[in-house]
Amino acid sequence: MSGTADHAGERDAVLQRAEALLPGLRERAAATEALRRLPAETEAAFHENGLFRVLQPARVGGAELDYGIMIDLGAIVARACPSSSWNLTNLLAHHWMLALFEPEVQDEVWGPDPDVLLAASMIFPAGKARAVDGGYVISGRWPFASGIDPSAWCMLGAIVADTDPAEHRMFVLPRADYEIIDTWHATALRGTGSNDVAATDVFVPAHRTLAVDETKGCRGPGLAVNDGPLYRIPVFAMFPYVLAGCALGTAEGALEGYVAATRKRVGSYSGVRVAEHAPVQIKIAEAAVRIEAAGSLMRAACDEAMGYARAGTVPDFTAKTRYRRNGAYAANECRRAVDILFESAGGAALYERNPLQRYFRDVHAINAHISFNFDIAGAQYGRAVLGLEEGAGLL
Repeated sequence: MSGTADHAGERDAVLQRAEALLPGLRERAAATEALRRLPAETEAAFHENGLFRVLQPARVGGAELDYGIMIDLGAIVARACPSSSWNLTNLLAHHWMLALFEPEVQDEVWGPDPDVLLAASMIFPAGKARAVDGGYVISGRWPFASGIDPSAWCMLGAIVADTDPAEHRMFVLPRADYEIIDTWHATALRGTGSNDVAATDVFVPAHRTLAVDETKGCRGPGLAVNDGPLYRIPVFAMFPYVLAGCALGTAEGALEGYVAATRKRVGSYSGVRVAEHAPVQIKIAEAAVRIEAAGSLMRAACDEAMGYARAGTVPDFTAKTRYRRNGAYAANECRRAVDILFESAGGAALYERNPLQRYFRDVHAINAHISFNFDIAGAQYGRAVLGLEEGAGLL
């Protein structure tokens, strides 16, 4: 077997190195928003501490840790800067996904530089592809390609024409084959550089593509060289957990900041210490329990999925929809927790100098991701337990 997923010492060391970065991330949080992308200092710090490579195969020097590292690592970084966390977990997850592709494209990407970054946009209807001799021709314009600016490659989703049912396929393109369109002028997650990407009639050789059907667990040509359990996890069933840690850490950061400020806060009109008010104490308790429950749901799903992968089995369709359901619910609980704190903070939370307004904006932006739409995830789970047809889909 290649690297295992149980390197507890290495896992702890990674998280400790991430914790050490928090002062600098907090100091750069406002500048990150103004820049609208990951600052060079933050990118360098993530590289130097091996954070981008925690899910990369051990055979190319990656840490190949357990899938749940994304929850804890994403949460730590988001406590200081949600935008930096969003970029980190997105970009490190693409190393994990690339490990499922043909070894030939892995060598093309990682061979010259195993630290190289890959962005992605898995919005399949945005791209159209057609099969040609030796590969595919792809065209489209994809939004929300987070972290695209520092990336030398991009992974794009598209629907292949003339297949029944429609085939969803992923394509890996080098920087020369796509255009970055500067669209990321946003109200939240401002520092993620989530610009659009466009490609027109680009030929992609077959070895740089992967059918979504091969990502559904214990499959994929990449397993020939990356045979650890990490790469047997169903990709899109677990997709919420790429980003869930960002929601968790954003809520944790909001709670930490709120508690610290409230300990010193005196009511503007009453002159009484705000901390003495029972309703404030109750709101802290409610926010905290929502955050803790959300974290437990996230980690339990990742642990369960790793258990299936280690056993060489694939969770059934109902379990996959439960992972999607729980991921969405947990992220929504993080949003609710921040809402409670923001409302309790009153007018003081409106000032740009107060980080709580950033956490509030960012947690709502995080929850706007399709993975965290509970109506969609809940309906899919409901259909599964009611015995309605599964359909093709991504799971």
